[in-house]
Amino acid sequence: MTDTVTIVGQGYVGLPLAEAASEVGWRVWGLEASSRVVTQLNRGQSHVDDISDQQLERMLGRGYAATLDPSCVSRSQIVVICVPTPLGDAGSPDLSAVTAAVTTIAPHLTSGTTVILESTTYPGTTEEVVLPLLSSGTHLTPNQEFLVAFSPERVNPGDKKFGIRNTPKLVGGLTKEASEAASAFYASFVEQVVVLSGPREAETAKLLENTFRHVNIALVNEMAKFCHELGIDIWEVIRGASTKPFGFMRFTPGPGVGGHCIPIDPNYLSFEVRKELGYPFRFVELAQEINNSMPRYVVDRIVEALNDVGKPLNGSRVLLLGVTYKPDIADQRESPAIPVADILRQKKARVEFYDPYVENWAISDGSLERSRELEAAVLGADIVVLLQAHSSFDVESLSSSAALFLDTQGVSSENVLRL
Repeated sequence: MTDTVTIVGQGYVGLPLAEAASEVGWRVWGLEASSRVVTQLNRGQSHVDDISDQQLERMLGRGYAATLDPSCVSRSQIVVICVPTPLGDAGSPDLSAVTAAVTTIAPHLTSGTTVILESTTYPGTTEEVVLPLLSSGTHLTPNQEFLVAFSPERVNPGDKKFGIRNTPKLVGGLTKEASEAASAFYASFVEQVVVLSGPREAETAKLLENTFRHVNIALVNEMAKFCHELGIDIWEVIRGASTKPFGFMRFTPGPGVGGHCIPIDPNYLSFEVRKELGYPFRFVELAQEINNSMPRYVVDRIVEALNDVGKPLNGSRVLLLGVTYKPDIADQRESPAIPVADILRQKKARVEFYDPYVENWAISDGSLERSRELEAAVLGADIVVLLQAHSSFDVESLSSSAALFLDTQGVSSENVLRL
């Protein structure tokens, strides 16, 4: 019998995982809730930056299939849950997609199946949410007839150096047997699998990784503000500090933080600490406050730059370059460009944008169509703001053509305005 895995959720985590597993011989079912996504995938059309149509065609040739039918679970030795976990009301974790996935697969489990949760969440979710739902939805005995583990996703969209195969995989099972089964699955296509003592440790390790980045980004963002006031070049400061070969890790300021991980994940830990222990996780809450302030700070710098040449923001044409949350991908989740545009429009600026990966950009009060000609848009703008440094942008040429150019990424020469 061919080893079979069902991967629940075929987004930016689930689809690359399906590709990696299928390449080494696993029969892969991609279980999805969206009929549109299922149809698209089975036609060989990828909706994920890291998987090309050509890769998807090869997956289909190896037996991969996207499906709406959860009965595929009954033919799988491994079931991996890779569904979104956004923030809900008041910053609490929204586990509705996780609970829906678990409820869907539970009746189809067969003896010997291992269920692995990859969705980022707060410590205790695997034991306190996933296991009880699985147990109530099946006649099988937990930890005996089926096994449960947590293994946090570590996908970095657009990363050309580190992917699923060469990024170490953490595993924390509810039992030793669960850890062994999950490890054996991942070891078939991941170079290094690291087993932790349990799911809570694995859940918290993921949150520590992203909290570390969140806090350090907040540090340099706050430094960028006061360095500007003091007449100090923060980019030179970072360049100098980065020459130290030990005890320092480079982080850079920007217009805010985006994607699923940094703006979202540390809040899970903060939420759980408050809920269980009754006191705040102060580093996370302060970092959130600082990073959330950056879009407004960018607007303040735009106002300052226009004021220096005698122009009001009201009525000025502001061209935003790059509106995705990271370079060279189309992903716009939690992009700080959205609040920047929102604030500018509230202040009656005429906002335009250009991004080679985005044709129509949805912001809070509607949508914007991409400027047709980049060069003409730059020449017609009162100020051009680089929010995301896509590699296709000739920043030096664009900045030299612009009346005013604000670089929030520190990639241009020193003769322009930089954050």
